[in-house]
Amino acid sequence: MCRYDNDTQHAFVGDYSGQITLLKLDEHSCSVITTLKGHEGSVGALYWDPVHRWLFSGASDHSVIMWDIGGRQGRTLLLQGHHEKVQALRYLPLTRQLVSCSADGGITVWNMDTTRQEAPQWLDSDSCQKCEQPFFWNIKQMWDTKTLGLRQHHCRKCGKAICGKCSSKRSTYPIMGFEFQVRMCDDCFNTIKEDDRTPLATFHEGKHSIAHMDMDPNRGLMVTCGSDRVVKIWDMTQVVGSSVAAGFSHR
Repeated sequence: MCRYDNDTQHAFVGDYSGQITLLKLDEHSCSVITTLKGHEGSVGALYWDPVHRWLFSGASDHSVIMWDIGGRQGRTLLLQGHHEKVQALRYLPLTRQLVSCSADGGITVWNMDTTRQEAPQWLDSDSCQKCEQPFFWNIKQMWDTKTLGLRQHHCRKCGKAICGKCSSKRSTYPIMGFEFQVRMCDDCFNTIKEDDRTPLATFHEGKHSIAHMDMDPNRGLMVTCGSDRVVKIWDMTQVVGSSVAAGFSHR
């Protein structure tokens, strides 16, 4: 999967490891500028917005990541709103919406015109950072305390390494990109208000496994191509600021 920026002669190449390589292409040479690491599965979709200098990537780990290339901030937003691998992306700058499509036919329309928070990096620890019980590889602490080691988990809101007992709660947290319920430590769960769970994306059914997608925002049309050899033309006139129109036609 590759995208190219004509103005800067930069190429973005996503591979099966989940890594995205940023290349500088000259007339007679090619050099690696940096690598972007954030996906846990193969990259299946890339979209480059040359105006804001944002790169959007979708992968088999069911997630979408927005990379702030222009701001040199690396990974900025992690969006989780699919149940299958993400295979198509398109950003609409006029309405500040992101459309993503997955292999199970899911179409998600993300509201990007809102304040969001970057998901934390997961922390490393040999014991639960809440109750201090050892994880199963911490042989010394298990021996000293005569206790069995526990399985390690991570709170998606704070990133701390925690045990299952200290992370028994689940919640959505759209401001951080979690449109589906994810694991949280009890302390973080108690800080979330009901308003914090208001969705920042809408979900729609394409009714076929979407392998490719493209859009013509000026005419309000979207075309999806599926692994079922079906092409669908969608009337997207209501998706801008609303939701995907129910009607479509086959070609």
